[in-house]
Amino acid sequence: MISFRQHAISIVAIFLALAIGVVLGSQTLAADMLSGLRSDRTELSRRVEEYSARNRQLTDELNAADRFIAGSVGRVLGGTLTGRSVVVFTTPDADPADVESVIRGLETAGAPVTGRLALTDAFLDSGEGDRMRAAMTNVIPAGAQLRTGAVDQGSMAGDLLGLVLLLDPGNGAPRSTPQELSLVLETLRGGGFVAEADAPIAPAQLAVVITGNGAKAAENAQGANIARFTGALRGRGSGAILAGRAGAADDPGPIGVIRSDPAMAAAVTTVDNLDREIGRVTAVLGLTEQLNGAAGRYGTGTRATSLTLAAPPR
Repeated sequence: MISFRQHAISIVAIFLALAIGVVLGSQTLAADMLSGLRSDRTELSRRVEEYSARNRQLTDELNAADRFIAGSVGRVLGGTLTGRSVVVFTTPDADPADVESVIRGLETAGAPVTGRLALTDAFLDSGEGDRMRAAMTNVIPAGAQLRTGAVDQGSMAGDLLGLVLLLDPGNGAPRSTPQELSLVLETLRGGGFVAEADAPIAPAQLAVVITGNGAKAAENAQGANIARFTGALRGRGSGAILAGRAGAADDPGPIGVIRSDPAMAAAVTTVDNLDREIGRVTAVLGLTEQLNGAAGRYGTGTRATSLTLAAPPR
């Protein structure tokens, strides 16, 4: 007959065997898992290196393309805007290098820049709308009327500045006196809404609005205000384009707002890759398209339909 002591020893032996089995099994499982993790890590490292190499290659190709385009600007743009004049507007986030490159391109194309006007944060801030509209209402040129649909601050500002800074497309004449133009600019500058980068500034046939990447577009409707401002400018002159960087093409960025609005998209040319040489060239060529009554969506961002457009025959 089995004694209690023998029975207890048997039970202990069984549990000891189970424990040893669990330990040995877990060690084997852990070894397998570690082996699998090492294999996965090796594969991930290989893929990262592969993608990094591809990215470096693409960057080199883009830089080479930029150098080629920069060296060909004279042949591409030369004479395309001879006899045309342009006024340039910039938003607070516009990159200075983009602005200077576009202006050089305009000069290469034969279009004198009659001035630059820097829009401030207050100009774009919907919270400043009432104060800005009140200031503009008091300086409308004699005999002129703002469009009835220009009720928001962006549209109203574009309509007013279009009146005083864009020549009448019908006869090529100014629609305000030098004194009226000066009063408008002094009022907006005094209110902290604009800052003149060039002085004096004179009316032109065409307008270029240069913006950044749309990082603050959602703050107080800044993106929408830039878009409406550009759209209203287009209604007063022979052409207008809005050019910026890729982020501005995403909603609610200013380029994105224009492209998502059928009426504005059909009127205003947009360019969303101003950080590349091809975008800077396209911004200038876009004005030739505007002069012919057409509008395009260029770049690589959201809703772009083409990278660039062909230079007109000369």
